[in-house]
Amino acid sequence: MRKAPLAAAVVLAASLAQPGVAHAAPGVTLLSDTLLDQSALYFVSYDGLVNNNAFQDALITYNGHQYAAWYTSSRSAVVARRALGGAWEKAVLPHQLSTNDSHNVISLGISPQDGTLHVAMDTHNTRVHYTKSVAGLASQPGSFAWSSSVFGSVQRTLGGVELGSMTYPQFVVTPEGALQFSYRTGGSGNGVNELAEYAGGAWRRLGAWSSATGDYTGPNGVVSTTRNMYLHGLTYDRRGRLHAAFTWREGNAGVLCASGGLTNHDTGYVHSDDRGRTWRNAAGAVVGTTGGTRVSVSSPGLVADPLDPNHGLMNQEGQGADSTGTPHVVISYVPGRFTQCVSNYAQQRTQYGRAFHVVRNSNGTWTKREVPVPPGSTQRTKLVFDRADNAYLVMPRGRIVSASKASGWTDWTLVFDRPAMNAFGEVNVDTSRLAVDGVLSLQYQQRSSGTTPSPIRVADFRLG
Repeated sequence: MRKAPLAAAVVLAASLAQPGVAHAAPGVTLLSDTLLDQSALYFVSYDGLVNNNAFQDALITYNGHQYAAWYTSSRSAVVARRALGGAWEKAVLPHQLSTNDSHNVISLGISPQDGTLHVAMDTHNTRVHYTKSVAGLASQPGSFAWSSSVFGSVQRTLGGVELGSMTYPQFVVTPEGALQFSYRTGGSGNGVNELAEYAGGAWRRLGAWSSATGDYTGPNGVVSTTRNMYLHGLTYDRRGRLHAAFTWREGNAGVLCASGGLTNHDTGYVHSDDRGRTWRNAAGAVVGTTGGTRVSVSSPGLVADPLDPNHGLMNQEGQGADSTGTPHVVISYVPGRFTQCVSNYAQQRTQYGRAFHVVRNSNGTWTKREVPVPPGSTQRTKLVFDRADNAYLVMPRGRIVSASKASGWTDWTLVFDRPAMNAFGEVNVDTSRLAVDGVLSLQYQQRSSGTTPSPIRVADFRLG
């Protein structure tokens, strides 16, 4: 497949590392840029694309093979695979996107226990569309020809388990090799996070663990009684701890100073040492159990970074854990030096929004630092680490900013910016490949207009 030119990225990384320039942050090298589909489905809703939302896992790696998913111009769901460094093979699933809603993403997951590939898609407060492959497909990829016949029929349940109406399907693998499924039931401002788990070839619903109820009082004294917890992710560290950073979104817009804002507030944090059954705050106190007492806005010790709802705080941004198990979060909002009252979310976020790195200190406190490279977008940034615990922020349009562990993650520097990619907004990040071979893969779709289809691609980078 045709590869995009590499020169612009190399020049930028080199220029930032010249002698005499204050630069200790690690660089990146663009290795390849391959085409998935010349004419992928394109429409903009909720400021995003259905093929590239940062809250999905549409690009994952397992056992030397990488898997990607998207919708074609004819609205068909496609799953592709390649041996790392090889050519892509495509399988068109018997499902077409039901509506032009960028929430209705495709998410992929792999069960190490039986080698099945799982696909959840096309849902926004509706029942999920789900299918899984034959056993062994991912663990023995050379034994199976790649086609839609290796997948089962598309169901409206999670392998026979009824979830009801749900949103934000996402898979995560436990250190023991069990596959988990994270999703939200209910809606924006009045919803709960739930978990299911796949083991022994079958799914089991574990239950809800966040609460939609309780009182939150805005800066103006208005009380909101419903909300939902938006996860920045679910991340298992090398020691088996499950980290979850989040923001709350209030159901009552009356807590805002102006109607054009966003009711997200505060960056919170919880963790679990028993695969999501019991949730603890940063101090280790139990604040909720899955299927029992839920984590709520009034639970003690949750707030990592306090922020009122008048700053356009983004939900579902990025998080990660370094090799020591230290949690890191990337958040973005409009700082108070620009305004204390966001009244036009899209305009002011694009013009004044700034990204911040939030890290937990060994004494349990949190440190927040502004990243000196503005996102210039309403959309989300993702966070990853290389093997030396250097940090990389993957910003909208595929720009990459890095900081070194040696500096305490203070030397944030733009190390990749190639406008010729013509990437629209958010990109998908393959964290599973990064852990295997140190290569960062990004799936991105090129900007178009209206509903004109556009190319969707995968770019690979060597970090450090």
